[in-house]
Amino acid sequence: MIDHTGLSVSDFAKARAFYDRALAPLGITYLFTVPPEHTGGEQVGGYGRDRPQFWINEGGAQTPPVHFAFSANTRADVDAFNTAALAAGGTDNGAPGLRPHYHEHYYGAFVLDPDGNNIEAVCHAPEAAT
Repeated sequence: MIDHTGLSVSDFAKARAFYDRALAPLGITYLFTVPPEHTGGEQVGGYGRDRPQFWINEGGAQTPPVHFAFSANTRADVDAFNTAALAAGGTDNGAPGLRPHYHEHYYGAFVLDPDGNNIEAVCHAPEAAT
C-alpha cells in the first residue's frame, strides 16, 4: 500500500532527537540523510527498520498536524515506545491500552511530537501468554 511517507518539521534537530528516541523501542532507526545538494539545502532524513520509510524534512511544522501509526510487534513494545516518546519531550495523547472500538486486540499509545503531530505505536496481536 504505502511505500513511504513523511512530514515537515519546524526544528530538524529537535525532531530528529525526538524520533531517534521514540522509535528506537520499535526497532526503527535513522538510516539515511539526503545530501543537501539534492534537497536545495534542506535537511531531510529517513527512518526505518530495513530501509527508510518515514521521512522528516525541515521547513516548518506540518499544518494541520498529521497522524502516523507505527507497527509494534508486542504490547510491551508499545509501552516502551510510550515511555521513550514521553522522555524525549512528547506530550501524552492517549496512554497505552486496548482500543476495542477498533478491534478486540488493538493495543496502542498516542504521543504528540514536538510539532503537535499525533504519533502512535500499535500492536494488533493478542497479549502474549506468560
